[in-house]
Amino acid sequence: MKSRIYKQIYRQIKKYDKIVIARHVGPDPDAIGSSIALKEIILNTFPKKQVYVVGCPVSKFRYLGTLDKMSEDMYHNALLIVTDTPDIKRIDGVDIQLFSSIIKIDHHPFIDKYADIEWIDDSASSASQMVMELTFETPLKMTKSAAEKLYIGLVADTNRFLFTYTTSKTFALVSKLIRRTKIDFPKLYENLYKRPFREMQFQSYIATHFKITDNGFASITITDDVLQEYGIDSATSGNMVNEFNYIDEMLAWAIFTVDKNNENIRGSIRSRGPIVNEVASHYGGGGHKYASGVRLKTFEEVESLIHELDENCREYKKNIENDSCI
Repeated sequence: MKSRIYKQIYRQIKKYDKIVIARHVGPDPDAIGSSIALKEIILNTFPKKQVYVVGCPVSKFRYLGTLDKMSEDMYHNALLIVTDTPDIKRIDGVDIQLFSSIIKIDHHPFIDKYADIEWIDDSASSASQMVMELTFETPLKMTKSAAEKLYIGLVADTNRFLFTYTTSKTFALVSKLIRRTKIDFPKLYENLYKRPFREMQFQSYIATHFKITDNGFASITITDDVLQEYGIDSATSGNMVNEFNYIDEMLAWAIFTVDKNNENIRGSIRSRGPIVNEVASHYGGGGHKYASGVRLKTFEEVESLIHELDENCREYKKNIENDSCI
């Protein structure tokens, strides 16, 4: 099955002279890294093709490369490849109905079918891992620059190989990547983890204001005035959720941030045990079992979701206690 999907994707890439690569709104390093790396890989294999990576840029990820501005002529007789995006509504910067063909490369649980070829592997650590795999299993040619972007994307999505969906396959692909391209991977961490001191101060603010329930669920809602005070944007605030793993009192935790630009409240949810993506799906969100996201319209929805996530933790603790008594 896998070899068939590799061939199908490669044939489409080979067929089209014009290719647009997109990813989800509010991108993280995996979304940007996988899409820009794929562009470089395709151009390294087929130098005469027109290949574009589109979507709203994020200044803090500028080191991963530049994006192209979408224009009407880029739709004509073009292939669209979407990485790291399970649902139609989160595809950034394109009208998918105007493309001749669409490919999805995604590691999230299935939400929407929107592509002619849908390669979904929710056992993969990241979209970056899937692009590595595709490149190694087809005549596509890796570049050192693309390898660096894919490594960063994978490391970001696995939190340095700490998350449960890091598998032996993940390590095998990364080992192959390093061996073939000779990337200086320790040096890559500098761009990924370097940040201004105000972000450390903001992280301290979150830690101080987290509300932790008896069931082990922690949450905080960040308003726009707090973002302004610390000079932080909503995306950075949401990404802070990854800084609170392995706190004894917290089984699951969420950061809700007011996003004035998109007129919603961005929720980032993480867990060390309770499955959270099913709860997030009740509010139009989703993601992985232990790492999910949601976009809400009102603070009432935030409070309702917090209640459900807290109940989810309570049930999880109850089941653990019952199992220990057997």
